[in-house]
Amino acid sequence: MTTAAASTRQTGARPRKRLTDSLPDETLIGWLRDMTLIREFEVRTMQAYSNAKIGGFCHVYIGEEACAVGTLACVNPDDPVITAYRDHGHALARGMDPGACMAEMFGRITGCAKGKGGSMHMFDRPHWLFGGHGIVGAQTPLGAGLAFAAKYQREVLGQDQKKVALCYLGDGALNQGAFHEAMNLAGLFGLPVIYIVENNRYSMGTEIHRGTTMADDLPKKAAAYGVEGVTIDGMDVLEVYDRFKPIADACREEVRPAFVDLHTYRYHGHSMSDPQKYRAKEEVEEVKQRDSIDLLAAHLIEERKALTPDDRKAMQQEIKKIVRDAVRFAEESPEPPVEPELYSDVYLNPQPGLSPIREYTRGAKNPLL
Repeated sequence: MTTAAASTRQTGARPRKRLTDSLPDETLIGWLRDMTLIREFEVRTMQAYSNAKIGGFCHVYIGEEACAVGTLACVNPDDPVITAYRDHGHALARGMDPGACMAEMFGRITGCAKGKGGSMHMFDRPHWLFGGHGIVGAQTPLGAGLAFAAKYQREVLGQDQKKVALCYLGDGALNQGAFHEAMNLAGLFGLPVIYIVENNRYSMGTEIHRGTTMADDLPKKAAAYGVEGVTIDGMDVLEVYDRFKPIADACREEVRPAFVDLHTYRYHGHSMSDPQKYRAKEEVEEVKQRDSIDLLAAHLIEERKALTPDDRKAMQQEIKKIVRDAVRFAEESPEPPVEPELYSDVYLNPQPGLSPIREYTRGAKNPLL
């Protein structure tokens, strides 16, 4: 077994009595539905990108579905969440409408950020999703900030509700200074933030052992900042929930940070423009033998007897229609109008009655610059 494939094996012993054993069938079926939705959504995203309907950079989440679905199932709907640029899966798992998500990638006004963010910047304030972020590691200080706000609101403003912030990052972001500064502050101030490393073994095209120290024991990095760290198998959504739920609950109640090394794997390239020359096709196929969606479906069908093969096929067909409708919605939605959207949602607005766009197109100096 290759190094990357071996890394996706189960890490850590499952408890004899699993938390997921007490969850109703409907909950696990909902997870299967969410993971299937993410997978189908990303397949259609790749098609749309290949047909030049989506511009810019585009990073798909295929293979990593259990990470977002499993961890987000452990927290409350109003706990703040922030992530990196591979963010479509988190947005959908958090509850974003597929049409709004697809329209954003198409650059349409009906997108979650009015078509201004695109693939790497999914924001959904009603669902407490504070964005995907295109700069590597840039979201990690913001994750600390969200946790600081939650702690401040409770301890200074007297609000009753305890919250925990989830901050997702890729393994490549571990080498960014911003991450280490954020971890230091989280440990120093006791901020309720969980840094979740979606460790897919490759930062763009560099295998983790070639670019990161302590690659086989990443929680040691957290220990340097006085932060608890654990490693979890991110290819099994049941394992993710069983191991992550106690951590999230403890961080919420004790108001402290944590670090999670979530072993996963992306089936496709770093982005849509990645030729993937740094790994063998056999390696990818080997990992697919433990596909997270297939594992959960098998559990529901064979162990729980809560689903039949026909039920699963019907679910897949229903989700395919949902995603097709999302694509159609995006295609039929208008692009953002130049006025007023070019200068809306920014800190500096034009003076009343002054149109900087018309002035600029006439050759005059832009009054806003």
